[in-house]
Amino acid sequence: MDERIALDLPDGRVLDVRVSGPADGVPLLWHHGTPGCSLQTRAMAAATAERGLRLVTYSRAGAAGSTRRPGRLVADVADDMAAVADHLGVEEFLTGGASGGGPHALATGVGLPDRVLAVLAVCCVKPFVDQPDFLDGMGADNVEEFGLALQGEEALMPFLEREREAVLAADAEGVVATMASLLPDVDRAVLTSEVGEDLVTGLKSGVQELYGWLDDDLAFTRDWGFALDDLSVPSYLWQGSEDLMVPFHHGEWLAARIPGVVPHLVPGEGHLSIAVGSFGPMLDELLAHVPRS
Repeated sequence: MDERIALDLPDGRVLDVRVSGPADGVPLLWHHGTPGCSLQTRAMAAATAERGLRLVTYSRAGAAGSTRRPGRLVADVADDMAAVADHLGVEEFLTGGASGGGPHALATGVGLPDRVLAVLAVCCVKPFVDQPDFLDGMGADNVEEFGLALQGEEALMPFLEREREAVLAADAEGVVATMASLLPDVDRAVLTSEVGEDLVTGLKSGVQELYGWLDDDLAFTRDWGFALDDLSVPSYLWQGSEDLMVPFHHGEWLAARIPGVVPHLVPGEGHLSIAVGSFGPMLDELLAHVPRS
């Protein structure tokens, strides 16, 4: 079953949601990266369906199809995920996210501990506040982007507008060129396949509306609104050593501070390649927490 929903939220906003896979499957609520949208990649949809899971994706507030929530904190996403689960008629679900989606997956686990069965965070940024080495090891584009985010919305928006124009005008090769400072060879390699096509499609959709991207950046540079110490559900962390978008030390820091987390700090993998090569094993870890009928 494939379905697209314009979900009316209790506060009057609308959330763009997509659902695929078996109708009776336990949902995996997936948080996209930054920028991103509700688009489901072919590989992700196939891998979840093969395991009997129902893949649920959405566009974060302010991204394509979803109403903006100005000033939102990372923690605020839990309310939206509760509304999604309520609409689907499910009490319990899995959640996961990659890159900028990682903190939102953790926030969902903290905010809804009685409903989240397990959390997966892939190439997840660590908190910015009180972390002076946050930008160390990042590509030049990310360093510039976060530097502008610290100055506020008016400073950041022109940068995002320029980046959007470059993404909208590019094919897969053009995206590689645009993101040159952020892509090690191991990530460039996966962009030559179906993965590259889906990434470009997702990026193009994800930058149609810029407030989702902007508000993510602003939220990451502020207090997240929750403490990692409060994560009480089973959690899994994956991070590659060659990542130039979210450097390896972010994963090391999180692995040392998330209570009971199972860390996979993988040598030789990048920001994109780790999910391409290991998404199946990531799902299999989560499946251990799905109640048997």
